Amino acid sequence: MRAPAGYFETNRVFAVHAEHHAPLPDVIEPRWSYDQPVLPSDSYRIDCNAYAMTAEDLAPDSALAERMRRTFDATGLVLLVNTRLKDLEAMRGFAKHVMRREMDYTAGANPRSPIETNVYDVGAPLTAWLHYHHEMAYVGASTRMLAFLCHKAVPGRGHTYVSDNLQATDALMQTELGAKLRDLGVCYHRNLTDRDAFHSQAPIGVYNHWQHSMATEDPAEAEAIAQSRGLRTEWGPKRLLKTRYYASAFEFFPQLERNLLFCSVADHGVWFDAWPMVMHLPYEERPLTLTFGDDSPFTREELKLFIDVYDRYGIPIDWRVGDIAVVCNYRFAHGRPAIHLQTGEERELGVMLGEQFDRLGIVPGKW
Repeated sequence: MRAPAGYFETNRVFAVHAEHHAPLPDVIEPRWSYDQPVLPSDSYRIDCNAYAMTAEDLAPDSALAERMRRTFDATGLVLLVNTRLKDLEAMRGFAKHVMRREMDYTAGANPRSPIETNVYDVGAPLTAWLHYHHEMAYVGASTRMLAFLCHKAVPGRGHTYVSDNLQATDALMQTELGAKLRDLGVCYHRNLTDRDAFHSQAPIGVYNHWQHSMATEDPAEAEAIAQSRGLRTEWGPKRLLKTRYYASAFEFFPQLERNLLFCSVADHGVWFDAWPMVMHLPYEERPLTLTFGDDSPFTREELKLFIDVYDRYGIPIDWRVGDIAVVCNYRFAHGRPAIHLQTGEERELGVMLGEQFDRLGIVPGKW
């Protein structure tokens, strides 16, 4: 189902209210800037002016397909620019040169809705910044890669940032926080609300309903799906589905045979510091909480360091219509600043999710 124009990054659960809540004081926002290029752009960027972008280039053995796969294998990131493409389904065809297999978005935290076949909306309000994160790190079955397809853009604004996780991991492991995350792991706490409980009232503080996240109307089936993803479950008042997932903060990446950071503050209450309808709530009442694996909380200094480590290695993607980015979920985290559209402006990204894998965590000695 297609949403109104320019609305694809609007949370489907939130209602639209005139009331505006200012964020809590002393929030921590990434700088969204860098002093020098983290990676040379020619290591991941392909200018499609050199290609016709016709059916011949869509062939799996085409020169473009082979170049995309070489680039992705070497870097973990491939960005197609100047594609002249306007249609999301056409963009999806080129993304599949790298993303051979796709997964359904089930048990996810964001209430994503499909735009086209296996192409989803971003599931977050444009006016909120999104901290760097690895997709679906909070469940036992994650995705190896994801793709972004630019359907509508505001050039010069509305960037997505990807952070080089190899450099971020190395930097974090030079700190006490890195050792603490390695030794204790983390716990992801989520509160999934019951849609029916909000049928006749404003959805203040709602992030995602379990009916949407688990794609079922049956509480027993929702619980079974959550448990199949490695989540511990508990039912609270008003059929609130509370889940916990204890996991390593790192994930072994087979291609490079090393453990990489696979966790961020995106699963902490600070994720909502700029979200309408949620940012006014104290952290203990927000839908997500992240603790260490012994259930102890992060200090504010630890949260700042966690944010800074990713921020140091961010690479901006300044979208133009038709741009396609395929991102390795191990080698890069992704996020973006808040976006405020002017009258008549639209920004619309489609999201594809790649092959699913079961979380393994740390492999001893692979640092």
